[in-house]
Amino acid sequence: MLSRQYVREHPDEVRAALEKKGVDADLDRILEVDEEWRELKARGDDLRHERNEVSSKIGELKQEGKEEEAQEAIERSQELKDELEEIEARADELEAELERKLLTLPMVPDEDVPVGADESENVERRREGFDDLRDLPDEVTPHYDLGEELDILDFERGAKVAGGGFYFAKGAGARLEHALVQFMLDVHREQGYEDVFPPIPVNSKSMEGTGQFPKFVEDAYRVGDVNEADYEDDDLWLLPTAEVPVTNMYRDEILLSDDLPHKLQAYSPNFRREAGEHGTETRGIVRVHQFNKVEMVNFVEPEESYERFEGLVDEAEEVLRRLELPYRILEMCTGDLGFTQAKKYDIEVWAPGDDMEDGPEEGGRWLEVSSVSNFEDFQARRAGIQYRPERHESAEYLHTLNGSGLAVPRVLVAILEYYQNEDGTVDVPEALQSYMNGQAVVEGSEKVGESALGAGDRE
Repeated sequence: MLSRQYVREHPDEVRAALEKKGVDADLDRILEVDEEWRELKARGDDLRHERNEVSSKIGELKQEGKEEEAQEAIERSQELKDELEEIEARADELEAELERKLLTLPMVPDEDVPVGADESENVERRREGFDDLRDLPDEVTPHYDLGEELDILDFERGAKVAGGGFYFAKGAGARLEHALVQFMLDVHREQGYEDVFPPIPVNSKSMEGTGQFPKFVEDAYRVGDVNEADYEDDDLWLLPTAEVPVTNMYRDEILLSDDLPHKLQAYSPNFRREAGEHGTETRGIVRVHQFNKVEMVNFVEPEESYERFEGLVDEAEEVLRRLELPYRILEMCTGDLGFTQAKKYDIEVWAPGDDMEDGPEEGGRWLEVSSVSNFEDFQARRAGIQYRPERHESAEYLHTLNGSGLAVPRVLVAILEYYQNEDGTVDVPEALQSYMNGQAVVEGSEKVGESALGAGDRE
């Protein structure tokens, strides 16, 4: 969240951020509430000062035998008390309104973020891995067809068990998902990350702390109630990303400068209602309601956050470099920058199975596998996470960063499409083979049940 002082002193910058990010928030009302609140606080201070002076005179007047004047002072003291109580009650109402409305203001983009209206104006910074591509089949089979042919992805039974947007990974498909998770965790341990295994349900207060609430309530899976109902701080939701519990580990706490940078990684399943429209963009496991992901969260001193931001991008890229998957780095423009971010890069892997208009000249499409974000002190203010530069100094808000390292299903899509062979098998990337007991090729599984009868032998 933005500080009151910042909003008060930089209304033009905040108004520009609202326009650039396409956020509808009543900044004028926020400024009005803040001004009235400050006036009431000043008036309350004056009343307290006057009441203290009057109260100190009551005893003196009584000692001097000035009973009538003492009684007038007592009555005046009571008047001041009553007026002060009214002012404080009104100030509390305004402060609560101000806190609620400040939550609706987005983070102001960093001055270096390219200005643009939407995702079409994002800026490609570089591409990696396209200079030495492996030989691909003449026609690359999309992962959703190949996964069913090899019987390693089962969408029909996933929908039967949990509904649309859920799937079964089976056999080598499940082993690949497990392998990817363990591989990613190992890579990030080498980079100095400490492991965290977080709770899966998170409370509303945690969702507010990282900025998911109140803006994105409709995308969450609520435990025990409908999303439309009012929520309390301790109501539970299935986590949409491990960013939420890991960042909120230190909510309302003070870290020490010696602790920073503090780098944590967490594997978790993630749950999101977002479904998108039907069609090629969402077919298969590109956009699902439950997906596995390894998340990296960094807590850093403010002056180090942008250097750490670049380091975090490199740490996420390392996974793709070792898997030898082609990818690109995309910088988000202001219009496509998230509500909470000051700056964000997307890492998009190349999946050659489906040709898209915005894909590379080699064909196929880009799949976002990581969003690396610098929130500066936005989340820290919402969650009350501070640090003490020196033990004798006042606490300050630190900066938080996070990035996926990486989203597992989309990496799996890229592997199935980029590493497939002309005969329909899939080579296992060399970096993953030790995690799959040396398996080098995915040849598929034998189907089971009456539904498999008449399927014929696979070529």
